[in-house]
Amino acid sequence: MERVAFLLEKTGERIPCLLNPASVVVRRLAGVEPRQSGSGPLTGAALKDDPLLYTGGGMTEILLDLLFDVNLAGSSGTAEDVRDLTRPLTALAEGSEGDDGYGQVPLVRFVWGKAWNVLGVVAAVAERLEYFTPNGTPQRSWLRMRFVRTDEPAGQDDPLDDDLAPEDLPDPDDVSPDELRFYQTKGTGERPEDEGNSAERLDEIAASHYGNPAWWRLIASFNNIDDPKKVSAGDVLMIPPVSSVGDNA
Repeated sequence: MERVAFLLEKTGERIPCLLNPASVVVRRLAGVEPRQSGSGPLTGAALKDDPLLYTGGGMTEILLDLLFDVNLAGSSGTAEDVRDLTRPLTALAEGSEGDDGYGQVPLVRFVWGKAWNVLGVVAAVAERLEYFTPNGTPQRSWLRMRFVRTDEPAGQDDPLDDDLAPEDLPDPDDVSPDELRFYQTKGTGERPEDEGNSAERLDEIAASHYGNPAWWRLIASFNNIDDPKKVSAGDVLMIPPVSSVGDNA
């Protein structure tokens, strides 16, 4: 099963989760507020409910409970402090200076397989730490996240919703090696001894990293792959950032 991941919209960096959540809570807040008059809220003894004014907009929140443990299979073998695993996620709720000089939180895509692809911001995180070593280092984290959906940038379609034609693909020589990430393909078997040469398909890898399986052509272009079916388990692929496509998509 594909893991939940968060894709930074600006850089294309992928932050995976160690385990998928057992449940997801989606809460919708409508754009309404109590009606006001010049002297204050409209009220009356005969009213059972406050008169409401629809203001438009509203808010959609996704609440996630994520588990991290340095002793679980799939976690980093070198991590001694579980916060080393959760820090990339908690940092998403910290403001930084934007290109315009004003503070902002990064736009992120919440991606889970083909069913979830939501653009938003991490509005809040709460981390409960457990299983401390004698020197106070936590080994387990229960991370609760409040993810708030946001609209796509005005006047701009989401390139991740589009297919990529050959003419849309960037020249690999124009992308700095520092911008590339590397991914080792996994076998399709449940156990390592079952893997053989059967590996993930490029469309599955593209769905995991970009949220759209149609972007397999971008990965194929950077790795000189003519046949997307000819990928073996253990191959190391270059994963270019979303920003490498620019205005070509």
